[in-house]
Amino acid sequence: MDDFSRSWTALRTAVAGLADEDFARPSGCSGWLVRDLVCHLVIDAQDVLITLATPADTEPTRDAVTYWELSEAPPTGDDPLDALTVRLAAAYEDPALLKFHLDDVGSAAGRAARLADPGLRVGTRGQVLTAGDYLSAYVLEWTLHHLDLIAHLPGAPEPPAEGLARTRAMLEVLAGAPLPTSMSDRDALLVGTGRRAPTGEERAELAAFLPPGVKLPLHVG
Repeated sequence: MDDFSRSWTALRTAVAGLADEDFARPSGCSGWLVRDLVCHLVIDAQDVLITLATPADTEPTRDAVTYWELSEAPPTGDDPLDALTVRLAAAYEDPALLKFHLDDVGSAAGRAARLADPGLRVGTRGQVLTAGDYLSAYVLEWTLHHLDLIAHLPGAPEPPAEGLARTRAMLEVLAGAPLPTSMSDRDALLVGTGRRAPTGEERAELAAFLPPGVKLPLHVG
């Protein structure tokens, strides 16, 4: 839960530091501008608030890692919610309004996370998790989207090292194997999730290091 707060605070701080013109730049999410990604983060913060206020009385069906589902292809933007996010982001017009909304809802989500009982069972997406596992799962969301946010913003602050390490550990569980130790956590996440293509050297390392049957990249959602 500390990693959740640390990662979420760092991501919101990075958004707060953006210049207005940065919102029109591409993000690391295919087809999304930075403003679209920030609008998605507002929706994510709402989901955190909703989930923490939705107790469940049945046994957990997922944990921090199995909460995430893998798909064979990256998002195309054709999903109705993805398309709605782009329209909502455009409706803000003034980046300051989008910053304000994320700070407002995002701060509330951060406070709710700090106050949550880690053992509380909560329901979301038709599944049941403990609040602790749910918040741990979101370390992956915050960290990957932090990398998406700064993909074309040289000099922007990086995600916290703890979040990068925790997200790499979760990705390796999802992959069913560790990634080459020669790759930094940042590079392992970018390559492992298809956010950038591996270099020739990295491709050779992956081929030599990963056991048969392990396929990358992983599209997590």
